[in-house]
Amino acid sequence: MRFSRVMRRHPAYASVLGAVFFLAAAAVASPAFAQSQAVDAPAVRNELDSLKAENAAVRDLLHKMEEQQQALLAQVESLQRRLERVTAAVAQPEAAAVKDAVEKKDDHYQDGIVIWQNPETAKVPFLLKFNNNTQVRYLNTLNSHDTFTDHLGVEREVHNRNDITVNRSMFVLGGYMFDPRLQYSLTVWTSAGAASIIVAGNIGWRVNKALTLTGGYTGVPGSRSLVNTFPFFQPTDRSMADNFFRPGFTQGVWASGEPVKGLNYLAFVGNGLNTLNVSANKIDTNLLLSGSTWWEPLGAYSEAGKSRQMYDDYFASKKTRVRIGTSVTRSREDRFSEIDQASPDNTSIYNSDGVLAFSTGAFAPGVTVQEATYKMWAIDAGLKKSGFSVNGQYYFRWVGDFDADGPLPLTSTYDHGFELSAGQFVVPKTLVVYARGSKVFGQFANPYEYAGGLKWYFLPTERLWLTGEVMRVHGAPYGGAFTPYTAGLSGWVPMIQTILAF
Repeated sequence: MRFSRVMRRHPAYASVLGAVFFLAAAAVASPAFAQSQAVDAPAVRNELDSLKAENAAVRDLLHKMEEQQQALLAQVESLQRRLERVTAAVAQPEAAAVKDAVEKKDDHYQDGIVIWQNPETAKVPFLLKFNNNTQVRYLNTLNSHDTFTDHLGVEREVHNRNDITVNRSMFVLGGYMFDPRLQYSLTVWTSAGAASIIVAGNIGWRVNKALTLTGGYTGVPGSRSLVNTFPFFQPTDRSMADNFFRPGFTQGVWASGEPVKGLNYLAFVGNGLNTLNVSANKIDTNLLLSGSTWWEPLGAYSEAGKSRQMYDDYFASKKTRVRIGTSVTRSREDRFSEIDQASPDNTSIYNSDGVLAFSTGAFAPGVTVQEATYKMWAIDAGLKKSGFSVNGQYYFRWVGDFDADGPLPLTSTYDHGFELSAGQFVVPKTLVVYARGSKVFGQFANPYEYAGGLKWYFLPTERLWLTGEVMRVHGAPYGGAFTPYTAGLSGWVPMIQTILAF
């Protein structure tokens, strides 16, 4: 078989062998020819000897040729094996890349549900992705007193609750369009508890990792809880102190990014502390300034994606991770209502006794503040390791430069306070036991709270959980329909809620 392949591949060898076969045939035919011609015996013998010598030479040549052929075939086979190894080494990464691309295309969940995605090389590259946050809560505040008394001695009502609500539900369609750097999001934010529906949109341009410019609706970055942390808090919601001190949500423009590995920032210019339900013709001409920065010196605080700022140590790395941050905000605020209306449209600032700062009689009987300047500074820190986490924040707030329709007994107020929560996974990636507390050292009152609860991740994901909590509140200084707090609340409050955040 091998010999025949050589003949096909090397025609020169075939020519030589043809000559050999001709000589051999001649050697066999010569005696008969000699007999038929009656040639003498010595001549025939010489001819035979000559043919035998030629045959021996041909056999030696064939033997050498066969050895050369075997060496050549061995060399060809060696080269072929090397070529196959090189081809496999080149093809394997390409095959893996193709496989990953196919799997990515087939996997319609990429930190959200991918509705459609064109490749970046397409004539119109785009990504359309759907995200959702839904919070269903049972809240019972019936243990609280029905009234509370403010610092001026006025008795006010406490709005008690015992209800089940879809406390928040957010639908977000987002991605990029025309260019991966051109980012967008369309958000429908609803709260059944507050009977509120907000439709919001953002448009952004990602210059690079260090800078993205965005315009639209967002949380004012004056507190860590308003910078990409919702709804991944340790307790059921934002703490009492955080709700009291923090700003809210408004429209504006902002720059964000990570100029140095582990160091992040968000700088914001917006319309006010909270303009979710305020029409543009009521918003004043003053602009808010706010910004936040945070440093993760030992690596990312959590896994990449939607939950990267989560308070729990769900992924339980043995490596210690730390987050240190600070936030500042300044805004000249208007009550967004005529001076003769006792209840203002601006509900973003409360006094520490639970009274709206812009409501009539908040600082002096019958006197209404029309404008005031809000300043707030917060510092925060968090630590995670092996399923344990602790997160805290301290706040400082100044409200002053009042413009009122009558005399006031003070020119400004100063309040400060803190929040702290700590949790431990007693069953990895499944069950957390946590405790928390917060306190306000206020101009007119010193409210506080403490609480404990269990959080159950009942599927193998950090995007779905059930929480049960009992908290004790004394004189809540804040009220919000989508929070568990109402102004003046004092008593034991049980809550059960589930959150889906994908």
